[in-house]
Amino acid sequence: MISGVRSLADFVLTNSFSGLSAIQVRQSARRLAAGALAALLVLGAGAASADPADGGAGAAWGLEALMRALSEVKHAQGRFVERKHLAILNAPLEFSGTLSYSAPGRLEKRTLSPEPATMVVDGERLVFEDGGENQRRTLVLRDHPAVWGLVESIRSTLAGDLALLRRFYQVRLEGGERGWRLLLTPLDAQMRESVQEIRLGGSGSHVTSVEVLETGGDRSLMTITGEAP
Repeated sequence: MISGVRSLADFVLTNSFSGLSAIQVRQSARRLAAGALAALLVLGAGAASADPADGGAGAAWGLEALMRALSEVKHAQGRFVERKHLAILNAPLEFSGTLSYSAPGRLEKRTLSPEPATMVVDGERLVFEDGGENQRRTLVLRDHPAVWGLVESIRSTLAGDLALLRRFYQVRLEGGERGWRLLLTPLDAQMRESVQEIRLGGSGSHVTSVEVLETGGDRSLMTITGEAP
């Protein structure tokens, strides 16, 4: 049974993503999923560049240029493999499945292994379906600000909406166009209780990895292995 913000967010985050909810490794309502929608982010889309600028007036590429490139991606799909490292376990949990994104804000994560589950974010609603237990849960994002913030770490990035992204995070960019890393530090106090930082890696307009660092030391890493059929 899926209960509370933690478990729904966990699904997006670690699948068993962005999971773990499928097998509900944890169900603490105070701790939000550390990367609750991180998984979906993997689709979209040197020296550190600070949040307020994209490298200066003469820079050829930077944060704002990255956001523009990401905003041009209207649809993407692929396969994911996610590993969740928990302090209470000797080995990481592994989940896999497919992801899809359609502009301006529909995200779908379909976990195939080890157990079937689906998470869809569309507009202001997040819907989770546990295929193994035939259960369906719905969240209205505005009623859960911390989960909303986690959703926007994905949706605002894929949409190239830097202004909305900065509403929830301090945003920093490292690297260059062919190999970059976006660092998101939560601004919301409740979110900071469980999420230390979200790190998105990619090349050009493609996000190829999502790492979520939790304040308690747990972390998840998701990578894309190719286009979904």
